[in-house]
Amino acid sequence: MGYPVTLIRGDGIGPEVAQATQTVLNATGVAIEWHVVDAGVDVMETFGTPLPDHVLEAIRQTKAAIKGPITTPVGSGFRSVNVAIRKELDLYANLRPARSLVGVKSAFRDVDLVIVRENTEDLYAGIEFALHSSEVAEARTFLSKLSGKQIRGDAALGVKPISDFGSRRIVTFAFDYARANHRHKVTAVHKANIMKFTDGLFLEVARDVARDYPDIEFEDRIVDNMCMQLMQKPELYDVLVLPNLYGDIVSDLCAGMIGGLGVAPGANFGTDCAVFEAIHGSAPKYAGQNRVNPTALILSGVMLLQYLGEAEAADRVQRAVAAVIAEGTRVTYDLAPTGGTSVGTQEMAAAIAEKVAA
Repeated sequence: MGYPVTLIRGDGIGPEVAQATQTVLNATGVAIEWHVVDAGVDVMETFGTPLPDHVLEAIRQTKAAIKGPITTPVGSGFRSVNVAIRKELDLYANLRPARSLVGVKSAFRDVDLVIVRENTEDLYAGIEFALHSSEVAEARTFLSKLSGKQIRGDAALGVKPISDFGSRRIVTFAFDYARANHRHKVTAVHKANIMKFTDGLFLEVARDVARDYPDIEFEDRIVDNMCMQLMQKPELYDVLVLPNLYGDIVSDLCAGMIGGLGVAPGANFGTDCAVFEAIHGSAPKYAGQNRVNPTALILSGVMLLQYLGEAEAADRVQRAVAAVIAEGTRVTYDLAPTGGTSVGTQEMAAAIAEKVAA
């Protein structure tokens, strides 16, 4: 029997990059028992929801899952399946490594950062009140009275909960990760100069947790300054830990520094299970064309192997991806050198798998 792993193929280009990732991970020789399920717009007609209960149950059973991208309509329709999975399974820690790869077009070189983002609180907790609703009128009245500050009558509202519990467990996760992976510094990122009670609590907790890790350097940065610092001197930073909204923004910024979301892996961790995913979208206009870059999900597969305790196999996949991209002869169009030729999604996966198995 192999490691049980749920594979959520997703929609759009999801099934293609999922297939590519399976090809590479199978080439490691690690025995994986794949439990294949589907979620997203393609299952709406059958199940009446983009996230059927059996998908969540599969993840609970296997304790590990890897997920292709899933479409979320902007501004209307169902809420993000990605967010729903995180909430349902209490996947409180989002981990986004950002490491430069030779051969990927980027203005930066030698970037090696890890972004740890709190996944359950902050403005993304989903506590919102729509304009013209009876609830928003009541909330405006209540909050104006409570705070002594006038809220405009045409304002929608969102609530930013940040707790001691949520802050403590994400900062602890960041320090534990740093220690286990031989990283030297954790930087807490916040806006506590303005958000004195919410971000202020996050910073206070971070300072408290840091005292338990004397072997790891600790510092903090205001989020806008952090963005500027990353553009000027990213080599000064190592592991960044952030509340939900800032983490979402800064992790995409760091992905841009290494060449974009197409080479940026991601993972979400709870207390007893984890879901690994590419951060890029489902790009439905490219579905079925065998031309999209599978790197992000394959590198998410590296993180899956690490989670399963298969560090040697994970290293082989990491090196194989780097080698194929550096060679530039069997890569998708977006990674091909100027004037060079390109191959399809599955052909690039096969090239990586060959090096993994060699």
